[in-house]
Amino acid sequence: MPDRAAQRFPVLVMNQISASGLSRLSAERYQVGKDVTDPAAVLVRSADLHGVTIPATVQAICRAGAGVNNIPVPAMTARGVPVFNAPGANANAVKELVLVGMLMAARHIAPALDFVAKLDGASPDLDKKVEDGKKAFAGFELAGQTLGVIGLGKIGCLVADAAIKLGMDVLGFDPEITVDAAWSLPSQVRRAGSVNEVLRASRFVTLHVPLVAATKGLINESNIGLMRPDAVLLNFSREGVVSHSAVLDALGAKELAHYVCDFPEASLLGHPKVIALPHLGASTREAEENCAVMVVDQLREYLEQGHISNAVNFPNVSMARESAYRIAIANSNVPNMLGQISTAMAAAGLNIHNMVNKSRGEMAYTLVDVDSPVTEDALAHIAAIPGVLKVRYLPAQA
Repeated sequence: MPDRAAQRFPVLVMNQISASGLSRLSAERYQVGKDVTDPAAVLVRSADLHGVTIPATVQAICRAGAGVNNIPVPAMTARGVPVFNAPGANANAVKELVLVGMLMAARHIAPALDFVAKLDGASPDLDKKVEDGKKAFAGFELAGQTLGVIGLGKIGCLVADAAIKLGMDVLGFDPEITVDAAWSLPSQVRRAGSVNEVLRASRFVTLHVPLVAATKGLINESNIGLMRPDAVLLNFSREGVVSHSAVLDALGAKELAHYVCDFPEASLLGHPKVIALPHLGASTREAEENCAVMVVDQLREYLEQGHISNAVNFPNVSMARESAYRIAIANSNVPNMLGQISTAMAAAGLNIHNMVNKSRGEMAYTLVDVDSPVTEDALAHIAAIPGVLKVRYLPAQA
């Protein structure tokens, strides 16, 4: 019979991952490295996996961050492989950068720094040049201004809370806000009914949405004109959420005051009204550690216990272990799947002690604890059921 009690899981690391996370993978159970062959799991940050041959041995892919655009999620879903991420782990880092972006735009910090850098320290009238020059950089305060937050996940909620504490009026919009986000959202946030309402009413608009088909070009030629001529648009989510051609046209027509983003795309470089940062959103020691620890813990729970949390393509599933013999099954969400799985187990002489099944869209996931060891033939019988994508046997450690 198959026995994984002594198995070590090979884990391929494709980017620099914080040691705080990797240290949670014990040498007794995990082989971790950048040259691992036949990996059971892949840990990645920014490496692009599209077009890369992902070995058939891979049981999970973990992104030490929030976005998964660099991972072929549909292909992994078809193979029954969960793709984990770390939502909210870098939220504070991004929140702080959004505040920096608002302050830089409001107080004209970038051109002011450029002005000072070009001063001649040996000039006898340096003080006079400073006093005369600073008039060009007079700005305004954040207190009393309206901030529109589009996307009220962990980052959006933190930004909203920080803005309120700075004395700003906050207007929020998110048609798919989660229950957890709703509970953490400050009560002072006014709810908008649409993106357009936020654009019309706000001096600052900050975007915190994933890049999916529905959000690609969310801010574009058809709606950017709704913004105030003195407005500041901030994008610290994903580059494709904003049409840069629409932004440049609006800036050129003086229909938008500033664009602040974390994506220095070629067309934006050198524009006096654009503040483009080199993708610094999650670039803090704390954020990198938080992301690594979060995804590593999720990976361990999945490989050792079959539990799933924060997978972008699987439902969240956990079950207290009541037996030494556990089977995890990823399958298409189709009728009578549980009946077929139960029948296959009964035919193999396996008594089901406990079972949980959950679905998410077209994907379903089942954990089953049985009362006796499971043979290779029994696993093969389950794997042969049409619609079953992956079967794993997870006996308790010896």
